[in-house]
Amino acid sequence: QVQVVESGGDSVQAGGSLRLSCAASGLPYSSLYMGWFRQAPGKEREGVASIAIDGTREYADSVKGRFTISKDSGKRTLALQMNDLKPEDSAMYSCAADTWVRWGLKGDEYRFWGQGTQVTVSS
Repeated sequence: QVQVVESGGDSVQAGGSLRLSCAASGLPYSSLYMGWFRQAPGKEREGVASIAIDGTREYADSVKGRFTISKDSGKRTLALQMNDLKPEDSAMYSCAADTWVRWGLKGDEYRFWGQGTQVTVSS
């Protein structure tokens, strides 16, 4: 049974930082493609960042230079470090995982999802 669990969401002021964490179990961690997605009310889900098995990272243009995705193989966790947060970053952030993904920022590519963690950025 595959489980994906996110944590770390919070409310912060604009310009602040947050670190989201995602734990995936039930699949060989080293063989997982993983990504972060977000969805704000009334908007479509957006791919934020992804990391492939070989460590290749992709970012949405809106977060480049501010967000960093990383995998900690020892802890079997995926992290999203978010700096210089803006009100438009407010959304439900979800972690996704799968053993094969062609387009890392495309949500339809992933089979396994967490429940999400809320990020709210106030101005």
